[in-house]
Amino acid sequence: MRVSNVTVRKRLIFVLVAGLLFLIIITGRLGYVQIVKGDWLTGLALDSWSRNVPFEPKRGEIFDRNGIPIAKNISAPTVYVVPRQVKNPAKTAEKLAAALNLNEKEVYKSITKKKSIVNIYPGGRKISNEKANEIRSYDLPGVFVAEDSKRHYPFGSYLSHVLGFVGIDNQGLTGLELQYDDKLNGEQGHVSFFSDTRGNRMPGLSDEYEPPLDGLDLQLTIDAKVQSIIERELDNAVATYNPDGAIAIAMDPNTGEVLGMASRPDFNPENYRDVPQEVYNQNKPVWSTYEPGSTFKIITLAAALEENKVNLQKDTFYDPGYIEVAGKKLRCWKKGGHGSETFLEVVQNSCNPGFVVLGQRLGKESLFSYIKDFGFGKKTGIDLQGEGTGILFNLKNVGPLELATTAFGQGVSVTPIQQVTAVAAAVNGGYLYTPYVAKEWVDPRTGETVSRTSPDMRRQVISEETSKTVRHALESVVAKGTGKGAFVEGYRVGGKTGTAQKAVDGKYLKDNYIVSFIGFAPADNPQIVVYVAVDNPKNTLQFGGVVAAPIVGAIIEDSLMAMDVPKRKDQIEKEATWLDEPLIKVPDFIGETKKDIRSAHYDLKVETNGSGDVVIEQAPDPGVKLKAGSTIRLYMGDKSASDD
Repeated sequence: MRVSNVTVRKRLIFVLVAGLLFLIIITGRLGYVQIVKGDWLTGLALDSWSRNVPFEPKRGEIFDRNGIPIAKNISAPTVYVVPRQVKNPAKTAEKLAAALNLNEKEVYKSITKKKSIVNIYPGGRKISNEKANEIRSYDLPGVFVAEDSKRHYPFGSYLSHVLGFVGIDNQGLTGLELQYDDKLNGEQGHVSFFSDTRGNRMPGLSDEYEPPLDGLDLQLTIDAKVQSIIERELDNAVATYNPDGAIAIAMDPNTGEVLGMASRPDFNPENYRDVPQEVYNQNKPVWSTYEPGSTFKIITLAAALEENKVNLQKDTFYDPGYIEVAGKKLRCWKKGGHGSETFLEVVQNSCNPGFVVLGQRLGKESLFSYIKDFGFGKKTGIDLQGEGTGILFNLKNVGPLELATTAFGQGVSVTPIQQVTAVAAAVNGGYLYTPYVAKEWVDPRTGETVSRTSPDMRRQVISEETSKTVRHALESVVAKGTGKGAFVEGYRVGGKTGTAQKAVDGKYLKDNYIVSFIGFAPADNPQIVVYVAVDNPKNTLQFGGVVAAPIVGAIIEDSLMAMDVPKRKDQIEKEATWLDEPLIKVPDFIGETKKDIRSAHYDLKVETNGSGDVVIEQAPDPGVKLKAGSTIRLYMGDKSASDD
């Protein structure tokens, strides 16, 4: 059948149009792939060819408040192997095994795995720079040494429970290392090289380097000098008393900044695998809960003063050695009692029956309201993990006996950090602060402060006038009462002893106490609060005034000197005991002649320097108290020099 010219032309036009449409579609698709999807597809191709050798970021370092490093990084390179690039597996395994002191067969097994990249675990992780340089010198195909680091704690077990530690991958596992891991950790970088399916490097494509982003540095509220003093004193306590445990906390009462914190037993964070989990996993100053004993009387005292329930100088109380409440006798620690005493003497003597009376005057609603306002029964909010809440009586279940025992610190359970925070509020003017450890975050590249924690004053619990009276009462405890062991000449220490019987399964243990002391200084303007508790000290009288008070006194004295806090005048004179060595007040020798000095009698050794006949300078200054036999130095000159 003959086809018409019209039909042929239509078919040709159809084929032409179809061809044009096909060409347009193909061209559009090519343009879309190259222009729109080109970068994405190129990325996919490069990803399929690329192999990344990771570069770990430097973990942020941790410093004390004065810039002293207490957790830092040291170089510890890591070995990586790209199995497909290894030319001679047997030789490579032999060399690596010898350098890393590993089993050659195990190394061979690792480097022949069908993986894009492997590391020699654990022997090839975080090795010394000497080993890294040795491996680099072998120039083994497929073997890469990447820069890495490991955590180093230059002071060993110092501050161990607070700092915590990190794992093999520099991830925080406990303490501040875990609490702030996201800020300290940084972001991983890498070096990318390109290879074909056989693992051979692809020509024409250079390596790409993505630098790691280092973590932020952390500056703490901790004062390294104060911390060192605390560590020293706890070590001495352990050596002297062989206790089941011991803790110490130092805080700035005006801000809530923790100046020092430690507990025993402790551990070296770099060797945490060598100690039981219960040692490194319990930061006792914030975790442990126990009956506070007489240190809790500070809260009862503050509440009674604020509510005008007692006049310490005028009100009196007779202590026969016990007080009867709800048919039970609650005894004083002193058999036979203290007899007639003012309530200031009740505080000085830590008299349980006297504090029962203060609790009764307050009533349960008022006393427990103050207890809660001082922060007991809930977490303080300190930025450390594992904080306990303590246990208080339910107000509905508080009868006369529960009210009485709570007033002198028995039957309730608190944490050490709660006690320090509460007593800080009692002596700083009445202001309750949230305790904290992390002070500033700093960018290590620029040195600029990224963020800063400011003191958090939660509320005022008592008036400044009441707080002043509490300070005076507690200073008299140290000068004239049960806290004499904490007395420091010139620093006006105030504080309170505590001796709490330990309870297990609802029963008190025999001859097993937690003895404690909480002190502060100077009493006219407190700069530090220190709490020490010693668990079951051996071969000694288990009293807070005997064991813990001298430790607190030593910490306060040396810490205030390290903090450049000047000594005070108008100190309450210490009531001497037969154990106290008498002190001699240094006379004023300025203007005296050699003849005057020789004719006078002093229980002090005198050394003179200079060629003159008149004392123009002396050390120490007049009024300083020294032990008998101490040496004073006099600088001699002429009379005109002394007149100047």
